[in-house]
Amino acid sequence: MRKIAILAAAEYEDLEVWYPKLRLEASGFDAPLVGVEKTKYAGKWGYPALADHSSDEIDAASLAGVLAPGGWAPDKLRRDNRVLDLVRSVDSAGGNAGAEWVDEAVVVDRNIVSSLVPKDLPAFGEAMVDWLERHR
Repeated sequence: MRKIAILAAAEYEDLEVWYPKLRLEASGFDAPLVGVEKTKYAGKWGYPALADHSSDEIDAASLAGVLAPGGWAPDKLRRDNRVLDLVRSVDSAGGNAGAEWVDEAVVVDRNIVSSLVPKDLPAFGEAMVDWLERHR
């Protein structure tokens, strides 16, 4: 499986969607944008993102992981049961989902790869692709 769902919602952190998406695609992964609805979302800084799929139409079994960007998007995404079901399904199959906060640039904890802020994206991208390559 070489597909990673990138979650999108209104006011996502622009860099935290587009940098990982481009990094994943450059590494040979499919990285579709997945929203609560299949519509266009505007980032915090105004960059548009058109969701390729809605959260209830993408097959969790086809995913190697889920990427949740920062910004205000996670607050909106966590309120939707369809998104939560998708993340839980991927997590229970061993994909990337969930988090526990620590003050480090990148943390790899079992099947979870996370980072804090946009300046950490290069280290995050490297750790994310490394984890995916070792566990695909």
